Amino acid sequence: MESMLARRRTKKANQPQQWQVREVWPGCEELAQQLKVPELIAQLLFNRGVRDLASAQSFLQPSLNDLADPERFVQMNQAVKRIKQAIEQDEKIVIYGDYDVDGITSVAILWHCFKLAGKEVEFYVPHRIEEGYGLSVEAIGQLAQKGAQLIITVDCGVTAVDQAREAARLGVDLIITDHHKIEGDLPEAVAVLHPDLPGEDYPCRYLCGAGVAFKLAWALSQEFSGSKKVTDEFREFLISATALAGLGTIADVVPLSGENRVLAHFGMRGLSASGDLGIRALIEATGLTGTQLDSFDIGFKLAPRLNAAGRMGHARLAVELFTKSSKDRAREIAAYLESQNRLRQKVEKQITEEALAQVKALGMDKGDFRAIVVAAENWHAGVIGIVASRIVDACGKPTAVISIQGETAMGSCRSVEGFDICAALESCSEHLMGFGGHQMAAGLTCQTQKIEEFRQAFNAYGCDNFSEQDFLSRLDIDAEVRLTSLDLATVTMIGKLGPFGSGNPRVLLVGRNLRLVNPPRSMGKRNEHLQFLVAHCDDEAAQNRPGGVIRAVAFHKSNWAKILKSADSFDLVFQPMINHFNGNSTVELLAEDVRVNQ
Repeated sequence: MESMLARRRTKKANQPQQWQVREVWPGCEELAQQLKVPELIAQLLFNRGVRDLASAQSFLQPSLNDLADPERFVQMNQAVKRIKQAIEQDEKIVIYGDYDVDGITSVAILWHCFKLAGKEVEFYVPHRIEEGYGLSVEAIGQLAQKGAQLIITVDCGVTAVDQAREAARLGVDLIITDHHKIEGDLPEAVAVLHPDLPGEDYPCRYLCGAGVAFKLAWALSQEFSGSKKVTDEFREFLISATALAGLGTIADVVPLSGENRVLAHFGMRGLSASGDLGIRALIEATGLTGTQLDSFDIGFKLAPRLNAAGRMGHARLAVELFTKSSKDRAREIAAYLESQNRLRQKVEKQITEEALAQVKALGMDKGDFRAIVVAAENWHAGVIGIVASRIVDACGKPTAVISIQGETAMGSCRSVEGFDICAALESCSEHLMGFGGHQMAAGLTCQTQKIEEFRQAFNAYGCDNFSEQDFLSRLDIDAEVRLTSLDLATVTMIGKLGPFGSGNPRVLLVGRNLRLVNPPRSMGKRNEHLQFLVAHCDDEAAQNRPGGVIRAVAFHKSNWAKILKSADSFDLVFQPMINHFNGNSTVELLAEDVRVNQ
């Protein structure tokens, strides 16, 4: 998943990073006066595409009223009408979801909606390794045999043309809700709910699967309430469902703008305050009880535990956690997810070490290679996508990690900004059995004997389409600032620009011509972190000036100590943070990169 801590093109180890500081927007002063905020806040809004007063107010104060009416989906009425018919005729309904967090939360949202309406429904989640992604002909056959008359897909189905044809042959109706890339003809279904359908005029085209499921639940709530204004019971349900929708939105790394921003904002609030047994059990197992959750907590703590169910076992347990589990059962499942996540981390670490060793042994870390392919027998297929991301982080090159299973192999690919991984796979298609995905991530299958040919073709495409300049890591910096401008009120306001994630990265600033006020001190069990006080070189009275001296922390950068102590002055890139300790709140800097001034 894309890092939420900093904006980097890639994070290649031990490599100098390009600093790109945004130019000052001429309209900063006017917008700042209109909002009654510091000009820095106006600049940060501009950097995020917010240029006028109304948009800025909406960005700073998201409202549920900013959510579009579900009828904006062209085929929503057909979907609601068919579901109502199924309920009235007591037909068997199955919700068919994906095995990641977006799919899990999508299933749970609709399940709770139907339960509130008094309708018992079943859910089906495919096994990641045994069945693969999306609708399958085999699963549809099994569900039809068990009496399913209506299948509602969530977070999948928009490319399932053959599967839809099989469902029709078996007399099973389909309602498809999805957000993935549309390729070719749409499947035949009662309705297809997708924010980016051809001819669709939906305002948020990057809605995730849980967001689409939430909109269907909203439309059903209106139908069950008998009016546009839902009953108090359904209103309470929809507000609580933003917790699941927000969890899916942040975990799926969709751009956090428009409706996605609203769902993420209220979702984080809802998760922290939720009384849902499954949500509470997950938060408790993660050790986040009593804290105000942010996008980092969701993306890097809650989401990996839910995803671990699908990666290492079966995701249906994660769906059960959010649907029909009792208090004791919820705690049992949450503890299991915790153990599965630890196992996932162990397996991932081992495979990553083996893969990086292979990269070095084959010389793929050298300049002659612009794209990486590693392969080995029986690498766990559930974690090779994460391993591919780790190699991209370490080497800064598009990467395919392949697990060999006998005569066939399956792989996961991850890319870097500006390199279309699907186009690369298309150029190598003669060596593959199949592939699919999007610009930054994809999957493939191939014959084991073709792996070397694929490696050569993949690298050849990389050499033709990926220059030396593309290897350089980049930090996109919002603004250059004086430390005295970072008072508590301003940094608090910066925090309100969250939730941070894709399309709304955390704020990065740069302070120029800084000096150490005291020698760096080591932190951490292995002294791997640093803390130090900084001030501007030209501010001799800094220690007597509010904000003149600020504490900085640098995680995993113990090697900076010698550099900083020998420097007369340096420039520092950082995230402004607020440290709450012993009832006191102070501004501090989370250091990202440093340059010594010559």
